[in-house]
Amino acid sequence: MRSSIAIFALILASCASAPTPQAADVIYLNGDVWTGVKGAPRAEAVAISGDKIVFVGDQKGAHRFHGDATEIVDLGGKFVAPGFIDNHTHFFDGSFALASVQLNDVSTKEEFVRRIADYARSRPKGEWILGGNWDEEKWGGDLPDRQWIDALTPDNPVYIFRYDGHQALANSLALRLAGMDDATPTPDGGEIGRDKSGRITGTVKDKAMEIVEAVIPPPSDAQRAEAFQRGQAEAFAHGVTQVHDMPLPAGGLANLKAFRKLHNDGAMKLRVYVFAPIADWKEAAAFVNEYGRGDDTLRWGGVKGYVDGSLGSRTAWRYDKYIDADTTGLTMQPPEQLSDWVRAADAAGLHVTVHAIGERANDFIIGVFKDVGGGKLRAKRFRVEHAQHLTPKAIAAFGEGDIIASMQPYHAADDGRWAAKRIGPEAIKTTYAFRSLLDAGAVLTFGSDWPVAPLNPLMGIDAAMYRRTTDGLNPDGWVPEQKITGEEALTAYTAVNAFAGFMEDKVGTLEAGKLADIVVLSGDPTRASAAQIGEIDVVRTIVGGDTVYSADD
Repeated sequence: MRSSIAIFALILASCASAPTPQAADVIYLNGDVWTGVKGAPRAEAVAISGDKIVFVGDQKGAHRFHGDATEIVDLGGKFVAPGFIDNHTHFFDGSFALASVQLNDVSTKEEFVRRIADYARSRPKGEWILGGNWDEEKWGGDLPDRQWIDALTPDNPVYIFRYDGHQALANSLALRLAGMDDATPTPDGGEIGRDKSGRITGTVKDKAMEIVEAVIPPPSDAQRAEAFQRGQAEAFAHGVTQVHDMPLPAGGLANLKAFRKLHNDGAMKLRVYVFAPIADWKEAAAFVNEYGRGDDTLRWGGVKGYVDGSLGSRTAWRYDKYIDADTTGLTMQPPEQLSDWVRAADAAGLHVTVHAIGERANDFIIGVFKDVGGGKLRAKRFRVEHAQHLTPKAIAAFGEGDIIASMQPYHAADDGRWAAKRIGPEAIKTTYAFRSLLDAGAVLTFGSDWPVAPLNPLMGIDAAMYRRTTDGLNPDGWVPEQKITGEEALTAYTAVNAFAGFMEDKVGTLEAGKLADIVVLSGDPTRASAAQIGEIDVVRTIVGGDTVYSADD
């Protein structure tokens, strides 16, 4: 640090006669600064005054912002970038899951049962056990059954998600509270797991999940506040300075109202753009009319719909049947109803995004967006959440640049373990088609889908660059022709995400006049090899000029 500060002092002395602008509160020196501005060279220094950047450039230029009270921070050559923006989280779900039973790494039935039993013993009688994020593929593919856990959880209703969020396991107590038994009819847009005798096994998919979720008590304000603080700290530790929060289909405006209370109470530093369920577009529009659209910390005015489910749960809507199941998937509601909701929400001035996983689902919603958007399609910034399995027609449509592909690259590293046995070797060639989309000219944004996948953007960048599957069986990349560069991936996590949230004039790049949302990393992910990228750590996270995370603390 002494050498850089000494050099800076010499620069000050040599340029003492230069005009002096308003002094900065802090100047970060000796950094490898990737600004995110297309075509811009790397910089060395960033000066911040209040919550905004006032200078980005070389150390000589930074001297003009030095004042008597300016703090000087030597970055020691570390990599600096705009703060990461996550385009797709279920933030409260992830925040609550941090303190719940963890099942994502479970690889045997016995361990699955043991962890639930151990957690149940630690909880008060009657408390719901939620979270989980289990993955049956890790123990051979057998779906869990309520009989596995009933005897060990007699006093606690259990409702634990498959990690894709489109399937869950409920124990017998939870099913009883929900009024479900063997005679319960399967709702449209959902599935209820049954064995060969017709007994319900406790697994529910998509719309059937809402039967159980309707009887789960909502968290209190205090519980939400406590969970949010955990989630906010988790985000900052990974360099995430803004998230887009996506609702469950039947979530109403509960998340939006909870975030607004947290913001009004002064508890929020993380920037959040909240979406509401598209089915509640009237209430969302009324909320905008009454309260506006928020501020730089908390914004709203978007709605999210669902076409289909997920590939892992075999509920993604396809043209062809699944190889390992006699189904083409499902739609969460009649497609005509979703189309009507998109049109109505757009007419009400809301920002519309829709979940689509399967090929048929993506083709359908792209057609709806084109029909609704007409000549003003590009200005509306319609988004397709996930855009996972695409036809060549869909890739070409995204390539026109009018509809945003809002994707989550870590899913490629995860789903690549088993996707081929669901849809076959040909269909996977345009699965998570990052390279094809960018080559076609698409607007590509990235996020996590937390808690479905880790909140860490560096893991997403790794997955986009190298596409190695989490089972270690694809060291050279799963569908390697869809790899992209580190700079393309980082851009998708920063500048393009800002555009996808109508905030490109405030964040997403490091430029004078923009909000000082910055991440400092121990290494450069855009130049890291496959062996190196996993070793990169977050050193510092800055939101609005304030350091909200430091690895030294």
